[in-house]
Amino acid sequence: MQKLGVLYNQLPNKRAICNLCARRCNIPEESMGFCGVRKNINGKIYSTTYGSIAAINLDPIEKKPLFHYKPGASMLSVGTNGCNFNCQYCQNWDLSHSRDVANLEVSPELLVDKALRYKADGISYTYNEPTVFMEYALDTAKLAHKHGLFNTFVTNGFMTPEAVDAASGLIDAMTVDFKGNANTKFAMKYISIMSEQPIFSSLLAMKEKGMFIEITDLIVPKFGDSVEDAEKLVKWIYDNLGSNTPIHFLRFHPDFKMNNLPFTPIKTLEHHYKIAKNIGMNYVYLGNVYDSKYENTYCPKCSALLIERLGIKILKYNITKENKCNVCGEHINIKIVPNIL
Repeated sequence: MQKLGVLYNQLPNKRAICNLCARRCNIPEESMGFCGVRKNINGKIYSTTYGSIAAINLDPIEKKPLFHYKPGASMLSVGTNGCNFNCQYCQNWDLSHSRDVANLEVSPELLVDKALRYKADGISYTYNEPTVFMEYALDTAKLAHKHGLFNTFVTNGFMTPEAVDAASGLIDAMTVDFKGNANTKFAMKYISIMSEQPIFSSLLAMKEKGMFIEITDLIVPKFGDSVEDAEKLVKWIYDNLGSNTPIHFLRFHPDFKMNNLPFTPIKTLEHHYKIAKNIGMNYVYLGNVYDSKYENTYCPKCSALLIERLGIKILKYNITKENKCNVCGEHINIKIVPNIL
């Protein structure tokens, strides 16, 4: 289904600029933007995947991953087609690079109804980049809030300030995913973007808007696992978002056009973990590893075990309803689902 876009500028000769992602594609009439799903029709930008669902599933919120925003919550996760990145190792390439597919047509009303019937706590816009289906996400998010559900994005953060502003008040939490320690040469060659600066700008805007933020960084062996780049990225997060921002270092697995690479060595991930802890980050995790030591949440003051996890499954809580450590009383940067404790 097509729907008129929320952020675009009309130009002479029926061209139009899409203002959702930082590419700001200048699109001729009857042509698509880089993402392949936003079309110029008679000088106006339309979303061509509105309500066209390519993937839907009921997930724990930990799968996003969001470890500190309402841990234990159940999320109805949805995605469409298209992406504003061109990651050569994309794990959802069958969605992000597909265009003409037989998807489910699901209106915002029907999606919220499904979430309520499945007893989900919220809706997560994920699988492909949610920025490219912003109209559908925001329409659904408005309705979700009215029914007591919360909303999260799993995003690359390559947005415009206008897009962050549009999401403000509707998208409650953001998982922002860096690739390869935010190395510009890596990003140009393997992601097809010229700079990560728009991501940093988006993060600052998200913080200003009061959105809950967790960071992930995919550690790509050989090409995106530089210690120096990791230190720069973590230092930026520490200085600008704060030491209580959760950060997840994710293990790469070969996929799409980079099947020739190995899985990220555990020692490399552990080294990144130590870098973040040494800089002063309080909540550091390793993803796709399934080692409880690096999946658990610990008190930054007394080191007490606060949340014990096995993969994305929570085994034990040791946090008060006031978000404090049950042992020393330290305030923890976490939001708890009321019915969990």
